[in-house]
Amino acid sequence: MGPARPDGRRSAAVQGTGGSSAVSKCSAAERGYVQDRFVRLLVGRPRRRTALIHRGYYVRARAVDHCVQDFLLKTQSHPRTQILSLGAGFDSLYFRLKDMDLLRHTVIYEVDFPNVACQKATLIKRTEELSALVEDSGAEGSGVTTAFSGKDYRLLGVDLSELPKLSIALEEAGMDNEVPTLFIAEVVLTYMENSRSDALIQWAAEHFSHACFLLYEQMHPEDPFGRVMQQHFRQLNSALRSLSQYPDCEAQQKRFFEKGWTECSVMDMNEFFTCCIPEDEQRRVQALEPFDEYEEWHLKCSHYFVLTASKGMEPSWTPLLSNVTVPHHHGPIRLAGSISALACAVQSEVLGLRRYGHHSSVIKPNVILTTGGFGEENGHHCRMRNFHVLIKYAGSWKTKCVKKENPDKRWDERLYHTVSCLSDSLALVVGGRTSPSNAALGMLWLRFLKICNDLDPADVTVEPVSLQPAVERAALRWRHSTTEVIFKGEKYLFMYGGRSATQPVLGDWYFLHIPEISCTTISVEGPVPEGRHSHSACSWKGGVLIAGGLGAAEQPLNSVFLLRETEHGFRWQIIETHPPLIPRYSHTAHVHDEKLMLVGGVWFHSLCVPGITVIDLMTGLCVDYTINAECLEWPLMLHNHSSVFLPDEKELLLIGGGGNCFSFGTHLNPNPISLNLSSVLSSP
Repeated sequence: MGPARPDGRRSAAVQGTGGSSAVSKCSAAERGYVQDRFVRLLVGRPRRRTALIHRGYYVRARAVDHCVQDFLLKTQSHPRTQILSLGAGFDSLYFRLKDMDLLRHTVIYEVDFPNVACQKATLIKRTEELSALVEDSGAEGSGVTTAFSGKDYRLLGVDLSELPKLSIALEEAGMDNEVPTLFIAEVVLTYMENSRSDALIQWAAEHFSHACFLLYEQMHPEDPFGRVMQQHFRQLNSALRSLSQYPDCEAQQKRFFEKGWTECSVMDMNEFFTCCIPEDEQRRVQALEPFDEYEEWHLKCSHYFVLTASKGMEPSWTPLLSNVTVPHHHGPIRLAGSISALACAVQSEVLGLRRYGHHSSVIKPNVILTTGGFGEENGHHCRMRNFHVLIKYAGSWKTKCVKKENPDKRWDERLYHTVSCLSDSLALVVGGRTSPSNAALGMLWLRFLKICNDLDPADVTVEPVSLQPAVERAALRWRHSTTEVIFKGEKYLFMYGGRSATQPVLGDWYFLHIPEISCTTISVEGPVPEGRHSHSACSWKGGVLIAGGLGAAEQPLNSVFLLRETEHGFRWQIIETHPPLIPRYSHTAHVHDEKLMLVGGVWFHSLCVPGITVIDLMTGLCVDYTINAECLEWPLMLHNHSSVFLPDEKELLLIGGGGNCFSFGTHLNPNPISLNLSSVLSSP
């Protein structure tokens, strides 16, 4: 990979990103995501990456292979074709294509920094399985830049930013400007100065009569995930230079048209995964490892794109056009306004609210208990052991770690559980998990002790108490909801959806009678909602509103259902919204004066991140508002968060949120956020 005139440290840093990428590709191959026995020979001893990184590198490899093989198929009638891999690093593309007998009339050229090319050439010569696939012509001396030369393989050591040298080196290595040529750049051009990468794109269009270009890079630098992504690369001394001028798919497409390319298609990786990968293959990949980082997976895919461009090709080369029809959400959102986010002035001795996958509950007026999740404790990232309480007193919030009396091992530092307050002193914990393969956590009582009249958080203690109801096995789930409903004047908890260690999506439900928490059979009629997890659920008029969520195909949903009481039980009723609700999940929700508020979450819309959506439950009118977080010093990530609505003040308190941002680090919102919704809730 070649940035523009890098100093030694930046050059080494950029080369380091290539080495790290190769290790991740190797780890994905070891786990069966891709078939590639050669990458391990080029990388050396494999190192295990996370399931999230495996998925990220799988979709990258799949996109490149999809486009390369389409190029080879569409040009198979030509007597000769060429592939030029820019910044190839230790990629195994040549060896995989050669092994599949797909290079009968194709020569592959690879270019990278001279020292990288020399290292790779040495590896090839020393490794019998690699050298056996390449007929070494012994042509290292034919050009200063040629590190290795075979019958259908050339490895060149050139800095890509030095375009005249690159042109001469390719000519010396035998590249023909008149045959169909595919250029490949996987996260390469973004490290170069824009003037240099633009010049390379234009040079390729001008100097090759039948040319195709495949580009895979980052985008959307200014949203919260994008800011974390940019900071990561800056810390590695390898800043992403293209993002300011080419921040999205549309800008990249315009870039190629302006540089001489006549055809150009582009899609983000969520769209590629949905449109260009067969459903059976999607299911295979989704089942390879225990996985529960959907938000970070979809956010990563929304921040990378694949672009294909061509000129002089007959017929046009368009490998990204798909016959699959999926909902697209790239058009403008009709925003009704903006809501300012204010960091709460919290008096705190601990950082216990820096967490995600937790739950926050109002246990009495102005007293909020936060439990579980993953976050920061004693300077370390871990599953959260301690409970924390927020108390509003004299107009300000206080928070402290809450003492646990008689700690019960069954608490198990759980994530993605629910907590339902049944009185000022008692709450029921349902489900949750420690890891994606361990969700056998069941139910637990929480008793609140010593909540004094002066609202001093130091005087609040929590006592976990074991619970063994008959419905315990039904609670072995997470990312579900438990909501209070009323049937014939009696209270029940309605447990719905979620997922388990064996079922990626659950669509079942249970009625738990309060207070003994026994399972009761109640008739439910009407159109049954699609199974989902990471949805929202709110009590309303004795029933429950279910909105959004992630469905069985790991696609966000936009349906809103009301479970309403009837004479003999309950009935599902679809709430029609107009315009249609943008599909989302990992949000929170609240109801006030017949208005449903959806807060944050993750969606596939490419132009912005979810803010507040207000749905009028009488008319179905759906209105979107952005959250203005400019006054905050840090990115505000609103997924895996919790929220509490204070109706008297029309104040929404957002607590925690964030996640593991692919390989870019973990982001945790450091402080609670306050949103004043008076203007939103008073609007017609």
